[in-house]
Amino acid sequence: MMQATKAALLTKEYAIGLVDRQLECGDDEVIVKNHLMGICGSDKSFYRGQLPPKTAEFRQEPKFPFYLGHESGGEVVEVGRQVREFKPGDQVMAFGWNNNFATYFKAKVFELEPVPEGLEMDIASLGEPVACAMYSGLHAGVQLGDTVAVMGGGFAGQIIAQCAKKKGAAKVIVIDVLDGKLQLAKKLGADIVINATADDPVQAVLDITGGSGADVVVEAAGSEQSINAATALLKHNGIFVWYSWITRPVRLDISRWHDDGIEFRNTCLVHHTRQERQVWTPQALRPVVQGLIDIKSLITHEFSLKDIDKAFQFVDKDDAAVKVVLRP
Repeated sequence: MMQATKAALLTKEYAIGLVDRQLECGDDEVIVKNHLMGICGSDKSFYRGQLPPKTAEFRQEPKFPFYLGHESGGEVVEVGRQVREFKPGDQVMAFGWNNNFATYFKAKVFELEPVPEGLEMDIASLGEPVACAMYSGLHAGVQLGDTVAVMGGGFAGQIIAQCAKKKGAAKVIVIDVLDGKLQLAKKLGADIVINATADDPVQAVLDITGGSGADVVVEAAGSEQSINAATALLKHNGIFVWYSWITRPVRLDISRWHDDGIEFRNTCLVHHTRQERQVWTPQALRPVVQGLIDIKSLITHEFSLKDIDKAFQFVDKDDAAVKVVLRP
């Protein structure tokens, strides 16, 4: 059976709109009716024409026209004859690039995760970015009494900062360039916020820590400047947590990486193997189900899918938006 859908097509930089598609469910595939979709920072980069190189996710280098979208969740409406893991009526979260800015999307079984019991669908539809950020927060190596610096107060940074505080960090410092994001971080439990346009974040963190530097730094801002600042404000033998996906080469000052024995952790769950992801996603989302981490406050703006062009124009111009979502 063919399933008609409206789906987003990025024809060139800054040009996105809906087209009609027909989805045919293959033997090993699942068709999902979307409940809600999220716009990721990587979607914004694609919209600006910054397509990434070939990766494990993209076996061929992405090119225009590109069927955009990967953050969403919804209800299974059809499964292929070889599928045993899901059935119609199941609630699922997307973990693959399947043109998810659409009323319906099609995915392989391994590109989906079941929604944990007790997780409402507005949050479950953002299950991939939430699980990725939660996994990072849980595996950042934060110990009781640590000083933790989070570079970037976006969706992931806000979640990771909350995790660090819940794990016992004595001081959680959030660094960003926008006062709105810093005020939100403060509201959600950050002890100290630093606007990098007003103060030197490296000197500020060194002052806070008596010159020793932060025990853990999380890079969630995604720029050459933020990586180098994170390197400089970290203590000797500290933990550098990678989170951002930077799709273009940058120049880094890496002398301290060797000389000061810095430990590096790549914590973006979705870029680990799918076997690891399947094990860790339920554990990563458990604190969210338990109400320990505030996700709803991070959903700052909502659009209808039919207004996807307006939504992308908005996220392109307003960096103060934390998580912008679309409803079918």
